[in-house]
Amino acid sequence: MADPARARKLADRIKVIVAKRLEKGIRDPRLGFVTITDVQVTGDLQHASIFYTVYGTDEERVDSAAALKSATGMLRSEVGRNITARLTPSLEFIADAIPENAKLIEDLLATARSRDTEVSSLASTAQYAGDADPYVKPREVVEHELDAADADEADDEGDED
Repeated sequence: MADPARARKLADRIKVIVAKRLEKGIRDPRLGFVTITDVQVTGDLQHASIFYTVYGTDEERVDSAAALKSATGMLRSEVGRNITARLTPSLEFIADAIPENAKLIEDLLATARSRDTEVSSLASTAQYAGDADPYVKPREVVEHELDAADADEADDEGDED
């Protein structure tokens, strides 16, 4: 197993090589506006997973995926020429779900904001179900009640004899 730092460097180098090659252009009209977001290399440096996003419609995403799949061999040759590893890793292109996840998170945040405003508007007009302060407070003992309680205790003690 290779050093993790070496694997990360190789992944970064592959990312740059593939991005530059895609920037130069591939002779495939199906390829849309592709952005390489990340590359992960296995511990033995034999396989590279390349994550990408495509700006456009779902049809353009499908077409770009097909174009990248057909250009995998050419891109692997390009990577092999530009890295200093004994073996050239196999390449796998994986559509990155970052835009979809970001949209989902934005929708969830909008829903949470609307619910928060709804709850705050309900709270502003809410009334207590019972007393305004439902907690039991300590009873205040008045002086003459204390004297009467002491007298009752003295009477109870005298009856026992």
